[in-house]
Amino acid sequence: MNTHFRDTRKIDPTRGEITGDNTPNDQNRVEIGPTQLAYGEWAAAGLALPDLQAMRAYRHKRLVDHINARDLGGLLVFDPLNIRYATDSTNMQLWNTHNPFRALLVCADGYMVIWDYKNSPFLSEFNPLVREQRSGADLFYFDRGDKVDVAADALSNEIRILIGEHGGGNMRLAVDKIMLHGLRALEAQGFHVVEGEELTEKARSIKGPDEIKAMRCASHACETAVAAMEQAARAGVPNGNMSEDDIWAVLHAENIRRGGEWIETRLLTSGPRTNPWFQECGGRIVQNNEIVAFDTDLIGSYGICVDISRTWWIGDQPPRPDMVSAMQHAHDHIMTNMQMLKPGVHMRELTFNAHQLALQYQKQKYGCLMHGVGLCDEWPLIAYPDHFVQGAYDYHLEAGMVLCVEALVSPEGGDFSIKLEDQVLITETGYENLTRYPFDDRLMGRA
Repeated sequence: MNTHFRDTRKIDPTRGEITGDNTPNDQNRVEIGPTQLAYGEWAAAGLALPDLQAMRAYRHKRLVDHINARDLGGLLVFDPLNIRYATDSTNMQLWNTHNPFRALLVCADGYMVIWDYKNSPFLSEFNPLVREQRSGADLFYFDRGDKVDVAADALSNEIRILIGEHGGGNMRLAVDKIMLHGLRALEAQGFHVVEGEELTEKARSIKGPDEIKAMRCASHACETAVAAMEQAARAGVPNGNMSEDDIWAVLHAENIRRGGEWIETRLLTSGPRTNPWFQECGGRIVQNNEIVAFDTDLIGSYGICVDISRTWWIGDQPPRPDMVSAMQHAHDHIMTNMQMLKPGVHMRELTFNAHQLALQYQKQKYGCLMHGVGLCDEWPLIAYPDHFVQGAYDYHLEAGMVLCVEALVSPEGGDFSIKLEDQVLITETGYENLTRYPFDDRLMGRA
């Protein structure tokens, strides 16, 4: 009776024309954003929302500064997550990963042009930092057939003209993931193409204040979704008819309900399927008194990745002593390694000063000690000593980096694995663990 149209068209009816994250309070807005459920949960938790306009400006400046620091005319990106970083716009992200129809040029003077799907230039118009919308970057065979080279020539010519106007005619161009015809066309135009991923990964590695606020919100949403998944698993598994997929589906649904986007992997397994790790979840019925282990790899609210892992014991009997010992060992591993994190620490020190896993867990340990995270798993990767490559990561930690600290404790030939992972912010004086989700008390030997 008292509901007005002006309120039903708002994402958050309690607010005016702008939401708390400084975006239009309009249910018809184009850019992906959080839901009323997420906003309400964040408010109840006392979380500060990011200013998305400020976040977009910060990211744009990071890219432009890195372009000019390398004496480049511009940066050309095809990776949908690099495009998201630069513009905060999305378009069929997963489809785009294997059908690269989008491209973005950031020129040395900051001028940005996006090539989008021919019928969807409006998808980035909400962001005034994107100065032009075009089409024609689809250089894959399915879409162009035997005339990919013609399309590549046309695109490369447009880029040459834009660099002449906005890149000072500097023909040094950084490019990330380009199709073969595209690379050849750029070189035929006279461009000196250099590695673009080095630039984008370095730019993305230092999170600004609003990115950190967005990550806190995304982490809260993810952990709320994980809690719903745990509740469903503990209620459903004892009935003898709940599959791994049934459990995993809860995380997907709860992520989407809060404005999250997708999950990059299917890493949830149970019982003996946890060893070896990296099997993906399926139709196996989870048995009572078994381990369930998972790695979220979740692209959540604001497009932020929340990459955490937990292992649960589900059942009415206690876990075996070797499982408890392995869990405690995994917990010691990530907590000890976390203590090393602070600005100025060389990445090599993290490798060679890390907590050592017991011999029985060495062969099947995880692929890295730590890795960066932002819009997805990102640079850097901190290797175990036996996987260390001299000079690959010859850098120091900086405030604003976010690292996921990993542990996979998986006995060779065993019938279980323990997977743990926390997401950690490097602060000005040390670190802050952004992950609040508890560890299973029974596996930790506390109950």
